[in-house]
Amino acid sequence: MARELIVALDGMGGDFGPEVIVAGAEIAHVRHPEVRFMIFGDETKIKAELTKNPRVAGACEVVHTEVSISMDDKPTQALRRGRKTSSMWMAIEAVKEGKAQVAVSAGNTGALMAMATLCLRTMPAIQRPAIAALWPTMRGESVVLDMGATIGPDAEQLVQFAVMGEAYARVLYGMDKPTVGLLNIGEEEVKGTEIVKGAAQILRSDVTGLNFYGFVEGDDIGKGTVDVVVTDGFTGNVALKTAEGTARQIAEYLRAAIQRSFFSKIGYFFAQSAFRTLREKLDPRSANGGLFLGLNGLVVKSHGGTDAIGFASAIDVAVDVAAADLVRKISTEMEVFAKRTEEKSAEVESAETGATVS
Repeated sequence: MARELIVALDGMGGDFGPEVIVAGAEIAHVRHPEVRFMIFGDETKIKAELTKNPRVAGACEVVHTEVSISMDDKPTQALRRGRKTSSMWMAIEAVKEGKAQVAVSAGNTGALMAMATLCLRTMPAIQRPAIAALWPTMRGESVVLDMGATIGPDAEQLVQFAVMGEAYARVLYGMDKPTVGLLNIGEEEVKGTEIVKGAAQILRSDVTGLNFYGFVEGDDIGKGTVDVVVTDGFTGNVALKTAEGTARQIAEYLRAAIQRSFFSKIGYFFAQSAFRTLREKLDPRSANGGLFLGLNGLVVKSHGGTDAIGFASAIDVAVDVAAADLVRKISTEMEVFAKRTEEKSAEVESAETGATVS
């Protein structure tokens, strides 16, 4: 019999706390009736929301916590005040202790990353974790990382992101050899920072075993040129927020255009199905949920300002990765990569030694 899938929720995270968390859990429960939830936070507030969302109440265990992490807390403050006792920490700790297979939080990103890294630790071959998001494209979806966990990674860390992202894409999409691209300001080899060019040099070698496409530009993300897009956390986060803002801008333009005249309203009436599809494609809530890769456990970050529909999407991501046993598979991939790197280094050192002797 398959092990019961339990998702740990930070019930106090995000801009709206239990109101959105519980409502989102109910939407997710309809999609995944076999999944159960552990909700950490203020018991009184959470149970009050469960009475408004009775369909999910029977699938929830509420664990009371006195402390919650605010969206303004710095990571150091959050660790000082909320380590061991906050709803965020306890949701992550439930994964570490095996009480849940994955944790989901809409809370403070910096605090969540600090707590997740401290509690779960990074995999042996990983220097820094990364946040991977599923990005809607013209071809379907692409995995994009890092979305804000690591600012200023070096070339080796970018390569590690590529290996993890490729493993994520293979598990998620069932691909044998997902294509991997490195985000840059141009496709030419001479362009970009030394770090980006250094990462590309490693990715072009036979060390990683990846299907490396080469450099991709910003517009390639939406085109779906590659299955995995690798970048640093600063650039990735800016790209994500820009895309979300642009999607809302276009949706607002369409709404205004539809209301502009009597004939435009008639046109909308006859094209409602097409507009509905477009609205769904442009809705950032449908792609909500960034996975922390590189840790000894699964943690999904939801956008802090999302609503119940968006939070349910983050739970969807959590259910998918937990069912796929992603941590073990990525750990195996990183071990293989580390072994290849050691063997390559030994070959280079042996060649250099032989050249020196001769």
